Amino acid sequence: MFASTRLQSALVALLITPVALLAFSAPVPVRQASAATATDCSPAPLYPARFPAQPNVNNRFLPYVPGMQFVLSGTVIEDDGTAHPHQVVTTVTDLTKVMAGVRTIVVYDVDVQDGAVQESELFFVAQRSDGSVWTLGEYPEEWDGGKLAGAPSTWIAGTAKARAGKAMLAQPKVGTPTYLQGFSPDIQFKDCATVVKTNQHACVATGCYSQVVVVDEFAPFDPEGGHQLKYHAPGVGVIKVAAAGGVDPEALQLTKAAKLCSAEFNRVRKQVIEQDKRGYHVARTIYSASTHAEQTLSARTC
Repeated sequence: MFASTRLQSALVALLITPVALLAFSAPVPVRQASAATATDCSPAPLYPARFPAQPNVNNRFLPYVPGMQFVLSGTVIEDDGTAHPHQVVTTVTDLTKVMAGVRTIVVYDVDVQDGAVQESELFFVAQRSDGSVWTLGEYPEEWDGGKLAGAPSTWIAGTAKARAGKAMLAQPKVGTPTYLQGFSPDIQFKDCATVVKTNQHACVATGCYSQVVVVDEFAPFDPEGGHQLKYHAPGVGVIKVAAAGGVDPEALQLTKAAKLCSAEFNRVRKQVIEQDKRGYHVARTIYSASTHAEQTLSARTC
């Protein structure tokens, strides 16, 4: 998903004014000690039979409602100190795909820097009957100068020993064991997460939020990448991304959360379908383990 630890290559800082800095930085001090104790995680059983025939992701801290679009904004600081505007645009589509015996929602992430797309990713989520949200695969296309450079980080649960993982717990609580978010040994990908704080208050460009859950994410195969803190607000999802050490820290804040209107949503859907079709050629061996994307859900557009 957005801002993947295996693809970070620059320092990211928030685009904020001096006045806003007081509002954004004052709330929610986060101790790193709790997260730092975890160095690895183990997969949990998926239980495909416990997922619905049609996906419905309404987890309080990570809802995925078709038709919604979220924008996280910041500034990338390159090694030479040069600042570049950076955005991650996430759109929840009305398309679904089946993988590992589970029908998932197709979510579309576009990573933009200096107005140019660096990565466009399809990732696939579903909510189990217990309320936990699972990620069952990712197809991230990498772009260079407007040209597709490949998708080497593609993984699909159940293929090449890849395992699905939890994107959000059903009831996130501090003290819950660190959990797997996704695993693919072929591409040396493994993401883990630990709930480090709950019932927090955080302010970003879109407003202030209460009862925020803070989750620490890290990649055991990339220890130098450090840890990333994600702030999840009730009814919204991720509102803030902050660094907790590492050589490539990152920080983003939510600047938009809104329903797309029909024309724009249809345009995005077309792009997603085109990317999904490319996946069967660009990452044929892995991607062929999933069904083609199809429209089986209804989107709430403006």
